[in-house]
Amino acid sequence: MNRLTIGLKQAGLRLTPQRVAICKVLAESKDHPSAMMIYHQLLPQFPTLSLATVYKTLHVLKSMGLVHALGDAGDGAEHFDADLTPHVNLVCTKCHRVVDFDEDRIHEIQRAVAERSGYEIQGARIVYYGLCPDCRSGNGTVREQV
Repeated sequence: MNRLTIGLKQAGLRLTPQRVAICKVLAESKDHPSAMMIYHQLLPQFPTLSLATVYKTLHVLKSMGLVHALGDAGDGAEHFDADLTPHVNLVCTKCHRVVDFDEDRIHEIQRAVAERSGYEIQGARIVYYGLCPDCRSGNGTVREQV
């Protein structure tokens, strides 16, 4: 969470309790939240929170490379991930859940890409789309965009 709040300060934004809370949600979430999900999660704690503050905070964090924007999970909303370590995201096209999948070989691939391309790799995003085990078995429920 510290790298996110430090990034906001470097961008010239005031560290309001609302912005700190947004950073905390991003840092602690395994759900890859959308702006609307973050907004609704924090609204009970911060009744004056505006959706514009959430969007602006996410935009700044994304533009600084501090969070990845995963794009649409089939629900029409952009999802965010503060975990910048190399990993795979799995997106269910039915219930719209986004989960992390750790694969040790991804580090080998990153090293090979860096060596062969000459790039200094600063992050990676690999996303696979399909049906999660719950949806394949008929037990999945569509996660609504709040």
